[in-house]
Amino acid sequence: MKKDIIIAGVGGQGILTISAVLDMAALESGYNVKQSEVHGMSQRGGAVQAHVRISDKTVYSDLIPKGKADIILSVEPMELLRYLPYIHPENGYLVTDINPFKNISNYPDETELRKQIEAFPHHRIVDARSLAKKAGNFRAANIVMIGAVADLLPFEDEVIKKVITDLFKRKGDRIVQMNLDAFELGKQAVAALQD
Repeated sequence: MKKDIIIAGVGGQGILTISAVLDMAALESGYNVKQSEVHGMSQRGGAVQAHVRISDKTVYSDLIPKGKADIILSVEPMELLRYLPYIHPENGYLVTDINPFKNISNYPDETELRKQIEAFPHHRIVDARSLAKKAGNFRAANIVMIGAVADLLPFEDEVIKKVITDLFKRKGDRIVQMNLDAFELGKQAVAALQD
């Protein structure tokens, strides 16, 4: 078993939190994991990405070669397209929040972005921002996105929920519950897409 995941977004969208949840869930499940450092200008709204490699065998490199990523998980649609050369052309999944973070003046046309994503055979487009607001705070969009890929990950939902609880418990029960709700809403959104 092996899962190579690229997590992409813009500084402040919680890319490091997504990486931490996946890393801890992999370790809790008895897998080996390597993660690249999160690269980008996280404090300035710049592009941020991380590679997470999960396997039942030893993982020697933390970087995913081009054409080998099983999942590109993005909290921003343009950032997803930046990493298209890394996705496995037949089996890879593109999973993104549809809401743009327009931090440049020449941001691409949103309709065109969506068409490019939908042209890929395996894709999931989720309105993570709206679902996060429904859970209690738009900043939980990153946790919604974890829910949107949960069925593609090699660990049980209960493990992910335990990790989310452990990660947020110092912030109090309300924040823990909000993030658990965000995770569930992400799962429900994907289930609705597949109906």
